[in-house]
Amino acid sequence: MFLTEEQQKLIVEAIKEAELATSGEVKVHVEEKCPADDPVKRATKLFSYLALHKTAQRNGVLFYLAYGDRKFAVIGDEGIDKAVTALFWDSTKEILRNHFAKEQYTEGLCAGINEAGKQLKKYFPYQSDDKNELSDDISFG
Repeated sequence: MFLTEEQQKLIVEAIKEAELATSGEVKVHVEEKCPADDPVKRATKLFSYLALHKTAQRNGVLFYLAYGDRKFAVIGDEGIDKAVTALFWDSTKEILRNHFAKEQYTEGLCAGINEAGKQLKKYFPYQSDDKNELSDDISFG
């Protein structure tokens, strides 16, 4: 397995921590190979398959990693896209890129999720009646 049980726990904890600050929902999907030429296309397909588009505020975020192909993508739902500029994901992608270049996948995902949580908090702050709409577990392809 690409991620050990301990690494998976760290990533899930990062998701839970990020979601304490925002009503946004974060999901991580990992697979060895990207079946599409473009990881954004693959992430978009998975976004629908994983039902991230079904959150109440349309503020789901998918972190997609194809470690064998060294490809990744971070995409958000239409609620996020309507609220933020095109540069919104740049800092998160840069954090991921820097860690992944050193094959620090767990550290990169945790740091990227943390950054996304901080960014999302500005537009989608946590509400007292928030529900966890999506499983925090990592999905694997």
